[in-house]
Amino acid sequence: QAQLVESGGGLVQPGGSLRLSCAASGSIFNIYHMAWYRQAPGKQREFVATITSGGSANYADSVKGRFTISRDLAKNTVYLQMNSLKPEDTAVYYCNGFLGGRPRFDWGQGTQVTVSS
Repeated sequence: QAQLVESGGGLVQPGGSLRLSCAASGSIFNIYHMAWYRQAPGKQREFVATITSGGSANYADSVKGRFTISRDLAKNTVYLQMNSLKPEDTAVYYCNGFLGGRPRFDWGQGTQVTVSS
């Protein structure tokens, strides 16, 4: 089974930008829809963005227009470009591959994003 490793998080001021990466250990993007989720302290994990196996993207309303999901098939990596960050974007961000509406890989440790002045 492929493994997914998230990276790129950090501390950023409101209005700043970060780019998260999700590296897969195998070529899975032609099979699975890849998605980013996030979990803030005391809250449930929530959907952020997805990119289908065909390359179509979809976003949660809360991030639409600020975040962009993309992928590099040659590098087996999915990215989440986050612009105009807000304090409410603070969370641990996770990626996973989905098929049939279900996550198909173990959730990793994620990458922490903190938006604070």
